[in-house]
Amino acid sequence: MEPLANARRISVLVVDDSTVLRMLLVHLLESDPEIRVVGAVNDGHAALAFVKRDTPDVILMDIHMPGLDGFETTRRIMETHPVPIVICSATSDTRLVATTFRMMEVGAVACVEKPVARDHADFEALVTNLLQTVKLMSEVKVVRRWVRTRSTLASAPAASLETVAGRRPSGIALIGIGTSTGGPPVLQTIIGALPKEFPVPILIVQHIAPGFLPGLAEWLSQTTGFQVHIASHGASPMPGHVYLAPDDFQMGVGAHGEIVLTKGAAEGGLRPAVSYLFRSLAERFGPRAMGVLLTGMGKDGAAELKLMRDAGAVTIAQDRESSVVHGMPGEAVRLDAATQVLPADKIASALVTLTERR
Repeated sequence: MEPLANARRISVLVVDDSTVLRMLLVHLLESDPEIRVVGAVNDGHAALAFVKRDTPDVILMDIHMPGLDGFETTRRIMETHPVPIVICSATSDTRLVATTFRMMEVGAVACVEKPVARDHADFEALVTNLLQTVKLMSEVKVVRRWVRTRSTLASAPAASLETVAGRRPSGIALIGIGTSTGGPPVLQTIIGALPKEFPVPILIVQHIAPGFLPGLAEWLSQTTGFQVHIASHGASPMPGHVYLAPDDFQMGVGAHGEIVLTKGAAEGGLRPAVSYLFRSLAERFGPRAMGVLLTGMGKDGAAELKLMRDAGAVTIAQDRESSVVHGMPGEAVRLDAATQVLPADKIASALVTLTERR
């Protein structure tokens, strides 16, 4: 029986300048009966021409291509014919990793690591992630994007500097943020809108493919003006600094607020896991912590955000409308784990206001 014979399959355009990799991606995508490849082109100009003629459900986009690269192609598509764009890249070249986040800034919705070698130990996992991401992103509603400049971000603080500078937060010691699919641009929106004298450290768990984290830290630092670090064990988080959980480590906090990294068991198959960070904040700091759960597939961190709320913490979940995927924050809302449900562009202002009030 062909269960999908009469069902509409997800249409995908593959954009990659390598003939071999283009053929491999087409083969992998069409191995899934829910997906059909409607086009495979070798550069950005061809991708733009294709989208003008026919709109696929998803575009799988390479980064480095001759002529018109992935960044410029993504920017033009999102300004003229918006389509969910999934970046498909190897992670060995740091320049490509940095460009990944610039592409997300102009509208790409997700990034996946390119499964380039069948003998690679993680090949099957990479293929599974590729197929799942393409199917999930096909359901995302995208809108025409206009690029925000760094000056635009800097000129739109959530609150005047006078309301924060020189004040010690009355009780709030740490803010924890968890996110997955669609997270980097939302993190940029939130961090970039905070006053530069924001008086509380921020710890973040972002689910991301191995190798992309240094590029994320660099991109967030450059586009927000904040100092963004990959966390190190035993470090004391400083006010106005941002710390990202490193690849393959659980990140929590110690009794005095120091960062604790451990190779503890994966939770829900994830390390780092938002659940580990939030549970640590609930246990160590109770009402002196704040938790924020942003866009992402799955349920990671939702139950633990409820633990934080039950311990007296202020907790925020991103709303459905501004989430690329409402899985994680949606589960938190279902569990009544969030004291507030807010769109992405209102969260920074809430952090400032709530930190001052507490």
